[in-house]
Amino acid sequence: MNQENKEYTLEDRLRGLIDQLDAYIDHYHGGSVQFVSLNDNIVTVRLGGACEGCSLKTATLKGWVEGTITQFFPEIISVELEA
Repeated sequence: MNQENKEYTLEDRLRGLIDQLDAYIDHYHGGSVQFVSLNDNIVTVRLGGACEGCSLKTATLKGWVEGTITQFFPEIISVELEA
């Protein structure tokens, strides 16, 4: 059987990782993280659910979401919140 070899873009792979983070955050904390965009190696996300108004929002964004993304994708400069 001949399968077509599909190559995933950086954005595709980032979306997959962020979807996994979202599932964990939702299950354990009642929050959410969603991919918004990728521009010049800067990822923009939206935090929702229990993350909205939470005093640990910045720690979640920079420590957990950005930390995980840059571990797997060292070319990413930073992860920012949607304005």
